[in-house]
Amino acid sequence: MNKIKKTLFSEKPVTLDKNSLIMAIESSCDETACAIVKGGREVIANVVASQIKIHQAYGGVIPEIAAREHLEAINVVIDETFKQAGVKGSDITAFAGTVGPGLVGCLLVGMNAAKTLSLAYDKPFIGVNHLNAHLAANFIDTKLEPPFIALLVSGGHTQIIKADSYSKMEIIGETIDDAVGEAYDKVARLIGLPYPGGPKLDKMAQEGNPFAFKLPEARVGGYDFSFSGLKTAVLRLVKSFDESEMPVKDICASFQECVSTTLLKKVKHALEETGYKQVVLAGGVAANSEIRRKIFNLKDEGYDVYAPVMKYCTDNASMVASSAYFFNNTFDNIDVEVFSRA
Repeated sequence: MNKIKKTLFSEKPVTLDKNSLIMAIESSCDETACAIVKGGREVIANVVASQIKIHQAYGGVIPEIAAREHLEAINVVIDETFKQAGVKGSDITAFAGTVGPGLVGCLLVGMNAAKTLSLAYDKPFIGVNHLNAHLAANFIDTKLEPPFIALLVSGGHTQIIKADSYSKMEIIGETIDDAVGEAYDKVARLIGLPYPGGPKLDKMAQEGNPFAFKLPEARVGGYDFSFSGLKTAVLRLVKSFDESEMPVKDICASFQECVSTTLLKKVKHALEETGYKQVVLAGGVAANSEIRRKIFNLKDEGYDVYAPVMKYCTDNASMVASSAYFFNNTFDNIDVEVFSRA
């Protein structure tokens, strides 16, 4: 399959084929990442420098600190990617960078690095939407092709996406308040878990009783979600116990059961309404054990289920390169600017 994209420096199109090498940079939050991917599916090199330990002391990501850390790491990460791949800049077909959504100061570091490389080597620059990149993580090392229904769950977004083709995708449902990852982090703080709270809550939930407490499931029409009421219900539950007697594991498990069941119901509804037989799980929260288990159980009902391996669930540049290759709704313009919200 060949993908045609405009170049930045002439009117002639550039053809991306199975042998094309795309180098991508991702810096939307607290990972500085660079990767080289061949043909949109084969990862040649994947390098990630995480800032989690730096931000733990603050209980969350501090944008100014994150941007400075990206500046410190970006050249090292790029050099290491070239080294691992064993290629030169002149071998790259196109350079890509995340342009949003994300933290503006952080995005600027990665995007400008990718633009500089494209200018230095006289190659096209492709700007990528971070959310599309999470979806594209499912193309890595698979033969997945549209159409499919995608559940995108991350720290800032919860969406159900109907993907008819590489160029036609529609958000048919999303959260009207807290995203799943945001709800996890807030509940984790309520029960005293350190940053990053989501993965720690997931681990504790595996040791608790998911039916210990009946938590409310918001009744939102269509494919939309709401998790703010659930967060408030957990707050009331936490306050009903003395700190020394709080059944933390059971609270975690009950919260996780409510969230994962809500997500599954909406996804099944979308699959039944569209008639699609493929479902894709994407985003950082796609690494959650119970959400992953429930979605993969759809295989027993005859659906093909895809989810990235763990290292491609969280922010990385391989998914950005794959998105640049497959999705047509990218930003093929050197003048594109970063944006903070979808």
